Amino acid sequence: MAILGIAILILVIIIFLAMAFYVVKNIKNLVINAIIGLVTLVIVNFFHLMQYAGRPDIGFDWITVIICALAGLPGAILLVILGLVGITL
Repeated sequence: MAILGIAILILVIIIFLAMAFYVVKNIKNLVINAIIGLVTLVIVNFFHLMQYAGRPDIGFDWITVIICALAGLPGAILLVILGLVGITL
């Protein structure tokens, strides 16, 4: 029974290390995507483009940064579309 527990622990550690390696390997792309997405949202807020549609500016919080980091420009566009529909995060 103890061998099964050790095997599961080793498997979890291997999975965690593989995920950590993937994130470290792709951190450059994540940072570039985050910058592009956030710059897009800053431009949208700077020119008050959402207010032309009668909606408030998009706020910057952790969920916004995570969406922009993972999806980049398409994520920023998704946030703008969700803001236009009336869904705020």
